[in-house]
Amino acid sequence: MATNSSNYSYVPYQVMDMGGTDLRATLLRYFRHWYWFILSTGLMLALAFFYLRYQQPTYKSQASLLVKDEKKGLDSESMLKELEIFAPKKVVENEIEVLKSYTLMDRVVKQLHLDVVYWRDTPFGKREIFNQSPIRLIVEQAKSSLYVADKPLKISFVNTTTVRIDDQLCPINSSVQTPYGRLRIFTRQPISVATEPVYVQVFSHVKVVNDYLRVLKAEPTSKASTVIMLSLETGVPDKGEVILNRLIDVYNEAAVLDKNRVASNTLNFIEERLQLVAGELETVEKGVERYKSAQGITDLTTQAQGFLETVQRNDAELSQVSIQLGTLRDIEEYIQQQPGNRNGTPATLGLSDPTLINLIQTATKLEVQRNELAQTVPEQNPLLRTINAQIRSVKADIAENVGTMRTMLTTAQRQFAQTNEKIEGTIRTIPAKERALLNITRQQAIKNELYTYLLRKREETAVSFASTISDSRVIDVARSDIKPAKPNQPLTYLLFLLIGLIIPVGFMATRDVVNNRVIRRTDVEEQTQTPILGEIVRKRSPDSLVVSSRMHSVISEQIRALRTNLSFLRESRTGSQVLLFTSSINGEGKSFLSLNLGASLALVGSRTVILEMDLRKPQLRNSLDLADGPGLSNYLIGESAVDALIQPIDDNENYYIIRSGPLPPNPSELLSSSLLEKLIIELRERFDYVIIDAPPVGLVTDAQLIAPFADATLYIVRHDVTPRNYLKMVEMLHREKRFNKLNIVLNGVGDGEPNYYSYGHKGYAYGTDDGKKKTLLSRLRSNS
Repeated sequence: MATNSSNYSYVPYQVMDMGGTDLRATLLRYFRHWYWFILSTGLMLALAFFYLRYQQPTYKSQASLLVKDEKKGLDSESMLKELEIFAPKKVVENEIEVLKSYTLMDRVVKQLHLDVVYWRDTPFGKREIFNQSPIRLIVEQAKSSLYVADKPLKISFVNTTTVRIDDQLCPINSSVQTPYGRLRIFTRQPISVATEPVYVQVFSHVKVVNDYLRVLKAEPTSKASTVIMLSLETGVPDKGEVILNRLIDVYNEAAVLDKNRVASNTLNFIEERLQLVAGELETVEKGVERYKSAQGITDLTTQAQGFLETVQRNDAELSQVSIQLGTLRDIEEYIQQQPGNRNGTPATLGLSDPTLINLIQTATKLEVQRNELAQTVPEQNPLLRTINAQIRSVKADIAENVGTMRTMLTTAQRQFAQTNEKIEGTIRTIPAKERALLNITRQQAIKNELYTYLLRKREETAVSFASTISDSRVIDVARSDIKPAKPNQPLTYLLFLLIGLIIPVGFMATRDVVNNRVIRRTDVEEQTQTPILGEIVRKRSPDSLVVSSRMHSVISEQIRALRTNLSFLRESRTGSQVLLFTSSINGEGKSFLSLNLGASLALVGSRTVILEMDLRKPQLRNSLDLADGPGLSNYLIGESAVDALIQPIDDNENYYIIRSGPLPPNPSELLSSSLLEKLIIELRERFDYVIIDAPPVGLVTDAQLIAPFADATLYIVRHDVTPRNYLKMVEMLHREKRFNKLNIVLNGVGDGEPNYYSYGHKGYAYGTDDGKKKTLLSRLRSNS
């Protein structure tokens, strides 16, 4: 047995992946089904057109409201602030919640009768009308049947005074008992027989309020602003405007009513307190009157104040006398000092006697003269003695004057002290009466102040009650956009267009996810490291043989490329080569590829034989329209020789086939026979290439029994046929080297898959009518 080594390392198929291959392949794969995208987008755009035509348009109405920071009218800071019974200033967030409250919207719905909706029939369905309705329906007493959503009332007009509600005639402006309850209809404009019928739907009041609250939006225009933007979407522009304007009116009315309620409660409280305080004040004043009469007091406070003022004056005089006496003591010490030992002129603070002051000044001058003279003459000098005598005389006069003044000041001091003792004795009799009177007058003052305060606040509250205004101001009244807010036509068309594109993509992507089959080259590369020898596009023609000297299609050129790549599987440039073709399951094209690869080898002058060794389900005889006859099964049981089995294909002198023969009951046992090895050795000697079309590996073990006699194995993986889980088996066979030089050939590659040799590119063509190209191709074929 001649076999080649199974230890090999090579790169049979180098692919330059620039990173965009997968995306390009995916886009090309989707682009191949462009007609599905056109059909899907066309249908979705048509649906969008009819959707927009029959959809009730919705218009957006907006109004803006300024919430004032300062209070107008009733001011909680200036009225009863001490009682703290008023709420703080308004906050924008709080006012937004108030505007979106159920209570305000409930009032709006009641005032505008929004629970009754009017419709008109148009070619594009029913359209809501509001002020354009010629009538107004009043529900005086409703039954449950009135609120059935799918059964509106049809009101048609019989004449100018009669209408028909469904099948019942009803006069205008009259209460009528109907199957839906007691109803009354008013006219808003003249009616006649020609007036178009009106459809009326009555909804639950609570439902209508909640529905409008859901679509009402109240938002501040900015973080630093106190302006609130109100918006509402309705089917009729003027309806949204009326609702917003009425909501603002109700909001302002509620604010004014709340202020007036507080002011009214405050006025009632003040009136009650005034009556109570007035009675208490009268009682206290009578108590003061009785006490003064009993104690003989006219004005105790004034008398006590006079006594205190007298004491203060006496104290001031007494202090002045004490100061003068102190000054006299200083003068006496001055007189008693000897000449030359004096410390300066004595102080005369508080003394107002001019004689005494002149004497002190004279003595001071004489002292200065004596001191100057004593520095130049002796003590016994007559002039110095004369000055000393003058000084003694002046001091004697001063001493006499001081004695007289001391006597007078001492007398005055004693008199002032006696007067103070007398007055203080009188004052000590006042506190008891004062305390008793003070307790009474204190209550009188408190009641009097409270009474005055309440009177002032009553007037302030009355003024505020009369001038109360809202704390908000309307900046812009409600207005509606000319174009409908919903549905948005450009956005709707765009969404339907995207849906039209997504549906085919989603369908194909879902199919890819659900599909467990190989659909692209990356599926193979991610699952196994087995080399990929080549790619073959999906066969377009029904012929089994697509390779001939006259054929230059894409698939034939790819098979020629595969033939070229066989040189990488050789151990040497000479000698025959046995190629084994197998796959995972039936239908992957191994018989087709083996047959056409053999034909391609024969075209270059290589003697080639193909063995139909799938003894269970042979396909080659059917592809070549060969009649049944002896084959490999006959040879393996020893009934036929090789020469009797070899048969040429299409009179080709280089291409032969050995059929499988009759289907045996035990194919695996036959393939285990030693005759198989003998057959392969004999064919190696007679042919350049021996191609074996073996059964699928995933179904039976026949291919593994043949594997040791093959130089290389071509494992066929077909796009959208081969299950992905079989690729793990291919990886196992590659790692365990159960097949010599195992390589993968991708078969049935679609137009959207990456084609690395670009045979399908429009710029590269075979079979053109250009005469020069035909001549060139003829020369190439003759050289081959």
